Amino acid sequence: MMPAFLDRWLPSHNTASRREQLRAVAGALAGMALTGAITHWVLGAGGAGIYLVAPIGASSVLLFCLPGSPLAQPWSVVGGNVVSALAGAACVRWLGDALAPPLLAAVATSAAIGAMFALRCLHPPGGAVALTTVIGGPAVHAAGFGFALGPVLLDSLLLMLAAVAYNNLTGRRYPHTQQAAHPHPHATTDEPPTARMGFTADDLDAVLKQYNQVLDISRDDLESLFLKTEMRAHQRRFGIIACADIMSRDVVTAEFGTPLNEAWLAIRSHKIGALPVLNRARRVIGIVTQTDFLEHGGLDDYGVIRQQLRRFLLPSGRSHGEKAEVVGQIMRGHPTTARVDTPIVDLVPLMADSGFHHIPIVDAEQRYAGIVMFPGRA
Repeated sequence: MMPAFLDRWLPSHNTASRREQLRAVAGALAGMALTGAITHWVLGAGGAGIYLVAPIGASSVLLFCLPGSPLAQPWSVVGGNVVSALAGAACVRWLGDALAPPLLAAVATSAAIGAMFALRCLHPPGGAVALTTVIGGPAVHAAGFGFALGPVLLDSLLLMLAAVAYNNLTGRRYPHTQQAAHPHPHATTDEPPTARMGFTADDLDAVLKQYNQVLDISRDDLESLFLKTEMRAHQRRFGIIACADIMSRDVVTAEFGTPLNEAWLAIRSHKIGALPVLNRARRVIGIVTQTDFLEHGGLDDYGVIRQQLRRFLLPSGRSHGEKAEVVGQIMRGHPTTARVDTPIVDLVPLMADSGFHHIPIVDAEQRYAGIVMFPGRA
């Protein structure tokens, strides 16, 4: 009975890897050391000697352990801490003589929360900042609003800037702004194919509205997690088919220096839509498609097409201009690729929603192995 009772009060197991945990620990160490050193140099020698406020330690947990949280974004950190300090200082100045310290602390904390909600900068350490302005002692009370615009502001700015640099250097998107949805590749009113089969953005918004609580995760991350969960469930139900099982292996390819006329003839004679472009080590460096030929030839404009048709019908009217001569001049470099062991279900968002019709497949050594083509785009 006792273990089951305690299980209800204990958090679930941490899913972050040991590497991710060490990354967060090192980030907090670097960020707090930098913030403390600079603020001590700027503020420590003068005034009340207050240069590092305790709630900044709580801010570091959010900034380096949960950089994707809406509560850890730059405006939340800087705005939340400063607004809370201002709310606390205002309560001390105007209500300090009228309320007992415990009640004053409660009023300051609740006022800070209300202000953060109103200004869209909810940041949990802000409650501790407001409390600090009440119980911080004579030095903090004497600083008044200067406490908010001095150490709190400087600490928050420096720690946030350190988090921007550290998180991006270690592969974490920060600031973690909301990512725009993929535009429909065909510019029609139809929903993207994956949205027709699974949940839609409206479904997610409706559920979040019903939930009616603050979430410690961004909306786009939540949507991404749901989509990946759907894909994993699909794999479990129907089995895993890898790219190697369905890819075309005997594929016509090109090199950077392949003449354009040869590449065009290969595309037309083999009735394919694209040629992977390989280097001598057989690594994919680009891809050239029929669309690339049309765009670079100006044939995506009907006016140009009409002129070209006239020149074709009247050979004497043809003119030769400066045109690209090799594949490397019109190819799209660094195309999206997949590995031979990638489940094909992972290609669905790329090929259905993002508009990719040809995905080059590479082996474990990143060498070209084949290509997966969208049905009907052979």
